[in-house]
Amino acid sequence: RGGAEIACGVTETRSKAQRIMAFPVLPPYTKCDLAIQDRFAQLDQGGKVMAEYIWVGGKGELRCKTKTLDAPPKSVDDLPIWNFDGSSTEQAPGEDSEVLLKPCAIYKDPFRPGSPNILVLCDCYKPDPDGPRGLGAPIPTNTRVYANQIMDKVASHEPWFGIEQEYTLFEPDKKTPYGWPKDGEPGPQGPYYCSIGTENAFGRAVVEAHYKACLYAGINLSGINGEVMPGQWEYQVGPCTGIASGDQLLASRYLLIRVCEQYGVVVSFDPKPIPGDWNGAGCHTNVSTKAMRAEGGYDAILKAMERLGAPGKQEEHIAAYDPSGGLDNQRRLTGAHETASYKEFSWGVANRGCSVRIPRMTEKEKKGYFEDRRPASNMDPYIVTGKIMETTVLPDC
Repeated sequence: RGGAEIACGVTETRSKAQRIMAFPVLPPYTKCDLAIQDRFAQLDQGGKVMAEYIWVGGKGELRCKTKTLDAPPKSVDDLPIWNFDGSSTEQAPGEDSEVLLKPCAIYKDPFRPGSPNILVLCDCYKPDPDGPRGLGAPIPTNTRVYANQIMDKVASHEPWFGIEQEYTLFEPDKKTPYGWPKDGEPGPQGPYYCSIGTENAFGRAVVEAHYKACLYAGINLSGINGEVMPGQWEYQVGPCTGIASGDQLLASRYLLIRVCEQYGVVVSFDPKPIPGDWNGAGCHTNVSTKAMRAEGGYDAILKAMERLGAPGKQEEHIAAYDPSGGLDNQRRLTGAHETASYKEFSWGVANRGCSVRIPRMTEKEKKGYFEDRRPASNMDPYIVTGKIMETTVLPDC
């Protein structure tokens, strides 16, 4: 803030000590200059490829490490199986710590452009010398395997997903939302949704950088917007078919976290990051099948509503829609702030206060899609998309 005052011709009257007390310096105390890093990024790689292997850790966090390849892979099957120390990620005991990484999807690496460097999304397995490629059973945190089994069973129905990922930017202290006064609150909600202007839109540089990074990587990111709470944003991934939806959402989260790392801010996927009269953060999941998109497909959508509202299904889905078995969503799905209560299922046309919203044009055209508004912003996309297919489509397979 002092720098801004000087730039505007305002005399700086506070001492350095006062400024430090007002805005405490957090580690790391020595900041790395990305311009210096960029000099090395321009160096020739001698035909080698840097492959960043990415996986989900023991607490749902994303992890990564880099492997050098001699040539670009022609497909994901050309990539080698790799391993990591699972005892350091809470995914294996120390006496048998090796966990194997199986490549699942490839994206271009926006952080290492200029060469055919790649991001490699992986899932995790126990080692088995007698298994195919040395792979054993999937480890417990590998939720992709079961989701992929469901997607294979419903493949003839051609499921499409469009996921709306909401998130909140924070200062490095992880307590102050980006753009908020320290130890205080901004003005009430109203001017921030889809906003412009220094006084309303906080963190657009991060949002724009992430947008470009996703498009460069090959992720089907279909849009962005500012959200209702200041410092909160949304981007949409899709439409994607089947298991590709979960893959692309996880890759997009990885890119967002890496972009925030470079800007020195923190991203939170907590579904209710600030208590009180502030909107939470969701991961609304838009769903359609070939039958729903066809002429007269509204009947298939109504059939899905019937199945989602069947006895016991609300409890099943709420438990699957955040990593804490529904506890995170209890803070968010209160019936206020554009949510329906987690306690009961509801659906409606153009109603953002329902569990599931059917768009007005879908009702008018009698075909289209529905939006499940219950998934939390920190949801596992494999569990959520798999669960929706399991309930609404799998009974017909």
